Amino acid sequence: MAGVDWESLTEATSGAVGALVSNTVLYPLDTCKTKYQAEVRSHGRQKYRNLSDVLWEAISTRQVLSLYQGLGTKNLQSFISQFVYFYGYNYFKRLYLERSGAKSVGTKANLVVAAAAGACTAIVTQPLDTASSRMQTSSFGKSKGLFETLSEGSWSDAYNGLGVSLLLTSNPSIQYTVFDQLKQRLLKRQQSTQVAPATTAKSSPQALSALSAFILGAISKSAATILTYPAIRCKVMIQASDSNDGSKKDESSKPPKTIIGALHAIWRKEGIPGFYKGLQAQILKTVLSSALLLMIKEKISRYTWISMLALRRYLLVSQRTIKST
Repeated sequence: MAGVDWESLTEATSGAVGALVSNTVLYPLDTCKTKYQAEVRSHGRQKYRNLSDVLWEAISTRQVLSLYQGLGTKNLQSFISQFVYFYGYNYFKRLYLERSGAKSVGTKANLVVAAAAGACTAIVTQPLDTASSRMQTSSFGKSKGLFETLSEGSWSDAYNGLGVSLLLTSNPSIQYTVFDQLKQRLLKRQQSTQVAPATTAKSSPQALSALSAFILGAISKSAATILTYPAIRCKVMIQASDSNDGSKKDESSKPPKTIIGALHAIWRKEGIPGFYKGLQAQILKTVLSSALLLMIKEKISRYTWISMLALRRYLLVSQRTIKST
């Protein structure tokens, strides 16, 4: 068990649980946001003029529960995504510190580490990400299951938007770099005003208070979202369902399959403002989700760490017992 990176495993588990909770709580908002972003104005008309129009459609058609369509797939994707990301992020960060001999990770190195972790995450979870986007943008009440959704096209179709996803690794890179830098400064300030007990100072990772984690999470995610939003909208359009309603569509109204096609469609039909259509909804959802995720992660990290230590101790005892027999 000596080769297991228990600290990275603790961070990964805490982050994954936080993602699961925050995603479930905010999923109806996420569905409304995704359907709103996926629509491109056609012939000067658009079905959804505001985010609230999506919610009203669900209410008026008595399909409120359809706001949760694709929740299982999204939760699976979020759990795996956050686990892989937090594990990779902490693993690469520890590896960098060991190889470089540095005492802390600088901003530039942090960006590279976060981007590497994000790239691994995107490749592993892209099919689930594509499936959840198709489910959310399907007509209310007409969403299909995970395997049926993925089997609609070729296997390569499940990786629609992978290029944009790799480009968007800069989003969590910016987010967690800003969050880590702000967290380190805040913890140093707290340490300068408080004396930690000598017996517990190194027993578990330092954690922020729930309020501090929420605020820092909101600030860091806002910065990342504003900088990368045009690519975020392109990704949603690429992964959108081919049929948002029951009517027949011409070729020009079908979802684009490349980032160039998405950019061209937005520019031709909506102009420059189209690149930021739904930005407020994106910030609202992602900031709340990220802040809630990081708040939960920080609060349970101490208990997760204790659980990991207990698990490690149990496995070591088990190994010794097996060897002795």
